[in-house]
Amino acid sequence: MADAAEQAGISSALARTVAALRAERGWSLDALAGRSGVSKGVLVAVEQGRSNPNLATLARIGDAFGVPVNRLLEVTDESGVKISSRDDARVLWTGHAGGTGTIIAATTPPWAAELWRWQLEPGERFGGESHAPGLRELTFVESGELTLTVAGQIYRLGPGEGARFPGDLPHGYANDGSERAVLTMVCVIPPAVS
Repeated sequence: MADAAEQAGISSALARTVAALRAERGWSLDALAGRSGVSKGVLVAVEQGRSNPNLATLARIGDAFGVPVNRLLEVTDESGVKISSRDDARVLWTGHAGGTGTIIAATTPPWAAELWRWQLEPGERFGGESHAPGLRELTFVESGELTLTVAGQIYRLGPGEGARFPGDLPHGYANDGSERAVLTMVCVIPPAVS
């Protein structure tokens, strides 16, 4: 996890980016709250750098703008080739048994996509909510077993298997097995409608 100084830098970057994206689109806080489903109070705290929102809140804000989650946390918006390293990855979810959801990299709009690496320990689960209309997810199981639920339908995937599905349907990931499940996920985010 991030230390206090790094967390302050992330909160500042988030505050600047959300305020800039909102201003760029001419949206009020009420408009962003309506589009994202995040309360106006939380958005005010985010823009003032006083908030450490969870992954679900970041995803809702990113979905509203049509940008990847890590775009909300970047200090700069470079064009061209961007090389990422392990130091650029951010753990944005931690499970009760020590599993992690790590955003590795993302592209910028209009062809926005996020690359994630997930480790789910036995008994852990995440998700359940739907994302913005048009969002698509791809997942590939590297090791272990994954239980994927999409719109109430259950799918079981093993090593070397993957799935693609509309992320705008309610969905969740679970490790119902006895060993760690490791998966790679890509979220393709549609452009925001102004």
